[in-house]
Amino acid sequence: MNVSRVGKLAAGLMATALLATACGSSGGSGDSSGSADEVKPVKIGISQYVSHPSLDAVTEGFKKGMKDAGYTGDKVSYDLQNAQADASTNTAIMGQFAQDKLDLVLAVATPAAQAAAQSITDAPVLFSAVTDPVEAKLVKSVEAPGGNVTGTSDKNPVKEQMELLKELAPDAKTVGIVYSSGEVNSTVQVKWAKEAAADLDLKIKEKAISASSEVQQAAQALDVDAYYVPTDNAVVSALEGLLQTAQSKKIPVIAADGESVKRGATATYGINYEKLGVQTADMAVKILKDGEKPADMPVETLTDVELYVNTAAAKKVGVKIPQEMIDKAAEVYKK
Repeated sequence: MNVSRVGKLAAGLMATALLATACGSSGGSGDSSGSADEVKPVKIGISQYVSHPSLDAVTEGFKKGMKDAGYTGDKVSYDLQNAQADASTNTAIMGQFAQDKLDLVLAVATPAAQAAAQSITDAPVLFSAVTDPVEAKLVKSVEAPGGNVTGTSDKNPVKEQMELLKELAPDAKTVGIVYSSGEVNSTVQVKWAKEAAADLDLKIKEKAISASSEVQQAAQALDVDAYYVPTDNAVVSALEGLLQTAQSKKIPVIAADGESVKRGATATYGINYEKLGVQTADMAVKILKDGEKPADMPVETLTDVELYVNTAAAKKVGVKIPQEMIDKAAEVYKK
């Protein structure tokens, strides 16, 4: 072989190697490919206790947050389950998750989280849309959960919501609350509502139910000037029945979440459940990618609440929402 030709070939190969090295060490492109490689494939089980817009938004927000963190395609697989408010199904889902060797479990709503905590001990469990995780016996404390369970709380500003009710219905003296006796998050909110009402010259009248099918009848049985709807999964699942009753009685409904206002409640100061899901995904990334332990991760909440109003719903019950309130609302629904 011609020696000069070999020399030229060697020189060309060396130049190519130098160019590749330079490209690999320059700027952000090399760094971003390295960080993508750090995302290892994971299997995540997600169970909602029931379907309704707020909980659906949590799940979608969680998946969005995971996607933004690089968990896409073959980097993540989800086992999506829904108990549809059935206690035995709820328990069975978590029992199956416990056998499936998942990398992480997301439990959406208090009953789902309680079932997960009882069944799953060797995988990290995150909850979301849980009002009071200590009262629900999910964590030892908000600051130091102490086990394999932590997550995000949807603790809502009940005091501000009751003040909003009084502002929109200044002549109101009684407030009706329909709630599920089987949901600890609901009993806690009824307690908070009573405490807030006492300072506003309001009296709480409550009606406990055991199933969503009882919501409308329970609402009809309450002789009140307004309704307050907590983040109760059974009640929110059958919200339309309560809303119909409120319209027939011409009284306002203050909800605990913005999705319920979109569906026809009058107004609320509430959290954005999709953002709550995204925040829960941020915690999942810390566990899956950074190796953090749920035991050491404080329970998180959304610190900012937003005003939601429904002008069409208000008109149906004879309530006029002040223009200044409409102007500062994060969302104004007109149907």
